[in-house]
Amino acid sequence: MSAVAAPAAVDATAPVRRQRVRVPMRLVSSAAYADVALSVYVKVKALGLRPEGCQAKSSTIASYLGLSPASVERGMTQLRRPGPDGVVELVSDRRTLPGGTGTSALRTVRAMTRSEAFVWLPVAAAEDLTPRQLRAFALIAYAQARGIALTEAELAAGLLHHSGKKAGQPISVTAASAVVDAVEAARWVTVQRRAGAQGRHRYIAHDIAPEARTDGGCAAVAAAESAVTSGSEESASSQVGEGSGSPVGEGSLANEESPRTDSPDDERAFFSSAVGEVPVVEGAGAVENPADAAARTQAGGGLALRAGGNSQPSPSKPETEKRSSRGGGSARSSYDGPQLAMSPQIYAVLEPVHLLLERVTSDFVARQIAREVGRQLREGTDAERLQHRLTARFAKVMLSEIRDPGRWLLGVALPRWGCGYQDCEAGVLWSTGKDCEVCAEIVQDKAAARRRAQRIEQGLCPEHGTRPGPGGRCVDCVLDDAARNPAPAPVPVQCEVEGPPRGSCGDCGARIVVIGRALEDGLCKLCREEAAVLGAAVVPAQTAPAGQETCSGRDGDVPCGRKPLPSRSVCGIHRVQELAGEVA
Repeated sequence: MSAVAAPAAVDATAPVRRQRVRVPMRLVSSAAYADVALSVYVKVKALGLRPEGCQAKSSTIASYLGLSPASVERGMTQLRRPGPDGVVELVSDRRTLPGGTGTSALRTVRAMTRSEAFVWLPVAAAEDLTPRQLRAFALIAYAQARGIALTEAELAAGLLHHSGKKAGQPISVTAASAVVDAVEAARWVTVQRRAGAQGRHRYIAHDIAPEARTDGGCAAVAAAESAVTSGSEESASSQVGEGSGSPVGEGSLANEESPRTDSPDDERAFFSSAVGEVPVVEGAGAVENPADAAARTQAGGGLALRAGGNSQPSPSKPETEKRSSRGGGSARSSYDGPQLAMSPQIYAVLEPVHLLLERVTSDFVARQIAREVGRQLREGTDAERLQHRLTARFAKVMLSEIRDPGRWLLGVALPRWGCGYQDCEAGVLWSTGKDCEVCAEIVQDKAAARRRAQRIEQGLCPEHGTRPGPGGRCVDCVLDDAARNPAPAPVPVQCEVEGPPRGSCGDCGARIVVIGRALEDGLCKLCREEAAVLGAAVVPAQTAPAGQETCSGRDGDVPCGRKPLPSRSVCGIHRVQELAGEVA
């Protein structure tokens, strides 16, 4: 009997370990980090969430994880070093007391970005499992969150050798199966053998410690997931090259499975056990709620939905109905194990769709419905919100339109519709009742994409919906480009005035037409006349002597060094001063 069928005794007074931490997938998938680095990271990050941070010594962390201090130090060393991508996961700040005595370092992990891949890992799993088992659990939890059908070969590819000649190479499939068996024995993973497509194993990772999943708390989820039973043949791992079958049997199952039984007139059969329903062997124990086994046996068959102590059996095949083998061999019964029992909480949530739930004839599908409801309740979805969702969606369809009640409940009624915001419920925020802005933007973007595709198909401009011109662009596109990129303003060109050349007066600087006498002296008419009048009255001493190069005037006590005017002994500034004195 497996660990699921025969749980060990649990201390009811022990505290429930529910803490989880978000771990970057680069630690799980990268070969640069050993298995022990993952366990150390989980424990250090959990201790760092306390107000005082992670101040535990290496020996203390080793005692929590059940490892040696040297192994913990080796894991911390890898986390403190830059990885292949240059990222440092752990920073240790060494501290010294005022007296000079050293104390434990303060360890902090880096802040994760919103775009990198991550996986939620329970802190209790790092304490209960070995580092290699924790890495296998992380791979299973990540695949479960992403909806990936994980195989043993893929799981083995994620577990690597970190020493010896095979360092960096993946371990064998047999070794990976042994690791999974150990994690299942620790009750952190449930393996539904041959329950997946084409007879593959299905792995279910638990996020709450095993002692918290026996009675109360998450009993609804644990009850839905405890249906897996295993005999002596199913408990062994697969061998290398033998497919997904057990080494005691005949290896891998068929590559293709019929969704129906081999009876051509069996219209009510859903899926065969190889691709859906988990076979329950005789003597495996109760499926859910062992304490209420008497209430289950009172039901004649089908699904026992119990809410408030009431059992309501669902229609199912009679026990005498057999399914014949394809080759005409001996007949076998469809299912003779214990019937499914739901917790009152899950049954109350499904109250709006009890009519459809009674029509679900497959116990496997009923288990999937119970698991989905329990998962959403465990992740924080209110029971009232889930009931409202079921009521609203069931009211939008006709009962005659639902051909498969189980598939409709799992694929239409129960999933949350909306964006990545958890409070969004089909475009409406559940807490406030307002429209979700993210969903509104998504709807607008999709409408714009459809409109653009339709315009392209019709040969119109994708942006404006008008006919393009000969150049392949419409008029509106040209105007938009002109508005976004305006042409630079033209630089005005200085116009040349027609007529004789112009210049400046050498005395007053006025603009003059350089003709006649202006060609000789470069003066305007007024300056020329004034020069003639002053030239007759000026003392000969004022006339600039031949060869004079500087002004004879003075700027205060300093001689002026400027060049004198033509036919003058002073510069233009002192000439103006002389004229001003004569006028005064």
